[in-house]
Parts: sequence; C-alpha cells; structure tokens
Amino acid sequence: MEPNWAAENLQTIRTLMERSAVYRRALAPIMIICGISGLAGGVAGWQWHLDANKEFVWVWVITAVFALSCSTLLIRQQALRAAESFWSPPTRRITQALMPPFLVGAVLAGVTTQWGNDTVGREFLIIIWCLAFGCGINAAGFFMPRGIRWFGWIFLLIGFGLIACLSLEVDLLKVFHSPHLLMATIFGGLHLAYGFYLYFTEKKNPTV
Repeated sequence: MEPNWAAENLQTIRTLMERSAVYRRALAPIMIICGISGLAGGVAGWQWHLDANKEFVWVWVITAVFALSCSTLLIRQQALRAAESFWSPPTRRITQALMPPFLVGAVLAGVTTQWGNDTVGREFLIIIWCLAFGCGINAAGFFMPRGIRWFGWIFLLIGFGLIACLSLEVDLLKVFHSPHLLMATIFGGLHLAYGFYLYFTEKKNPTV
C-alpha cells in the first residue's frame, strides 16, 4: 500500500466526519429543490397523460437531470462561499458511491423502454428506481449524518413494499390514478419532507 494513497484516504475520511454537520445543513435546500422537482414532474406527466413507457421514462429522466443540475449548482455555490474546491476528495467519494446504483437504474430504464409493456414496465421501473436510489443514498451517506442513511433505507423499504404489492396483484397505478403521481409521492414527497425536516431541526440539533 502506498503511503500517499493511505494518507489521502485517511484525510478524506477525517474531512467527511468533521463536516457532517455542514453537509446536513447543505442537504436541506438540495432536498427541497429535488422534492419540488419531483412533484412538478409528476403533476406535469399526469396532466399531459404521458403514460406510455417511453414518455414515462423521458419525463423522469428530464426531472432527474433538472434536479441534479440544480443540486450541483447549489453545491458549487456552497463550495465557493466556503472557499473550497468543488471537486474535492469528499465529493469524489460521494459521487463514486452513487454511480453504480444510479447506472443500474439508468440502464434498466433503457431496457424497459424498449421491451417492457406499458403496465408492467412502469411498475418494474418504479421498483428498480426506488431500490437503486436507496442503495446509492445509503452508500453515499456512510460518513454523513445518520439521517441520510435512514432516508436511503426508506426508499429500499418502499421498493420492497412495491414488490409485495406486485406479487399480491395490488394495482397501485389505479390507487394513485397515474404512475406519475406514484413517483411524485415517493420521490417528490419524501425529498420535500426530508428537506423541511432538515431545515426546521438544524438549529435545534445541528450535529444529528
């Protein structure tokens, strides 16, 4: 093992742990923006009846790209205000943790778009996205406040619950009237709720 490599990783871990409270404060506006984006994407897809597989995927790819772009801009502004490098070692570690499950979700979305039917395909995608997102958030939050890891577990549990509903032949798309409203509830609603939780509890319990 190279001494420089070990020292760099030790410093990265120390930095992540020391800045856990800072990351917690930074997460609040990011989560709120992601929540609003998810709700807006869901309502738009529902109102415009974009329910075919390809339309469904494109609505949520555009929503995800928009939310990710806004989050990146916020992170960059926070880094500039703190006089820190945007592409810092902690940022690289978090990105590396997110990439594998997010890639799985993206690839399966493309596969389902081509070969899935309009009912099973959408349900399958929502389950995969919940599981992939939950795994990614849990992995990225390993050195962050405990709440972000629980946030990831909520998505995993929702994914397992959706699998149970599918096996019991419960038609959630009829319950929510649209796959977009189901996505808006899961992704938009949970991000918004967690963002407000972080915002209103920051001063009371800044270190989690």
